[in-house]
Amino acid sequence: MSLRFGLFVPQGWRMDLVGIADPVEAYETMARVALEAEVLGYHSVWLFDHFHTVPTPTQEVTFECWTSTAALARDTRRVRIGQMVTCNGYRHPALLAKMASTVDVLSHGRLDFGIGAGWYEHEYRAYGYDYPDVSERLRALHEAIQVILAMWIQEEASFEGSYYQVRGAINQPKGVQHPHIPLLIGGSGEQVTLKLVAQYADACNITNPDIATLERKLAILK
Repeated sequence: MSLRFGLFVPQGWRMDLVGIADPVEAYETMARVALEAEVLGYHSVWLFDHFHTVPTPTQEVTFECWTSTAALARDTRRVRIGQMVTCNGYRHPALLAKMASTVDVLSHGRLDFGIGAGWYEHEYRAYGYDYPDVSERLRALHEAIQVILAMWIQEEASFEGSYYQVRGAINQPKGVQHPHIPLLIGGSGEQVTLKLVAQYADACNITNPDIATLERKLAILK
């Protein structure tokens, strides 16, 4: 397998659009970076799923992840587009699966779908979402992944869980890619997350590891 490179486009979350007063120009800056990455031969561009800046919430612009993904899907032509990663707690997984299927069509099959359990408590509280403990967030993620895959595969998706219930949901179009949109699960926890990756996903993201840590995580995943 060849080594492939991607980059994060400036989205505002990491204070990377500071100094651009016009929000339209701020978005166009994000789009220009994606287009330049495409010209330079990058494999993929990525977005965060956050609402407030880090390390401190400010009034600086922070573009919403999925509307930005859809816009970049139409602004670009070749580069793949993904999220690292969508926060499961911010959207119902059935709706999220529908959104992803639509964006996969808009991009002509260039979407990589990333999802994780979520962690930024300040955003949860600020936007009125409950912030359960990490074990509960992971259990909800497990159910959400099953819902999303059902929406992408089944003609009428059904799922009965503790957190989500889907009863005959129709999702057309399901997207372009087969057997479904590639699924990336965020995180590298050895007790839960990597097991979910092994069972359901096409990829995971392991953040800033040294070589020894990376080798151990990949051995566990294998």
